[in-house]
Amino acid sequence: MLEGITILIFLQFLGEIIAGVTRVPIPGPVIGLGLLAGFALLRGKMPEPIVIAGDSILKHLSLLFVPAGVGLIAFGDKLMAEGTRLIILLIASTAITMTVTALVFRFLTRKDDAEEAP
Repeated sequence: MLEGITILIFLQFLGEIIAGVTRVPIPGPVIGLGLLAGFALLRGKMPEPIVIAGDSILKHLSLLFVPAGVGLIAFGDKLMAEGTRLIILLIASTAITMTVTALVFRFLTRKDDAEEAP
């Protein structure tokens, strides 16, 4: 498991370096995740140490929500003041995301259906 976590942290660090050097507006961990996905695609499967580390991390995923809960408590007054606006924005962004996802899915499945037709 230690080997897998080391690989994940190294990829995140490498992503941070790439983000810092290139100054792209993408967070380093997202770049690291892209590197991991590319590595897995090249190999054809995810390396076993990373699978073991990922499964262990996912078992304790709920602990990662503790900082968000503390933030809600710490900034409760701002949340009460801006709550209505925040809820409207969350609903609108969710609706937009779901619509775009559905349209992309329809576009991609039509392409597959056209290839399968005799």
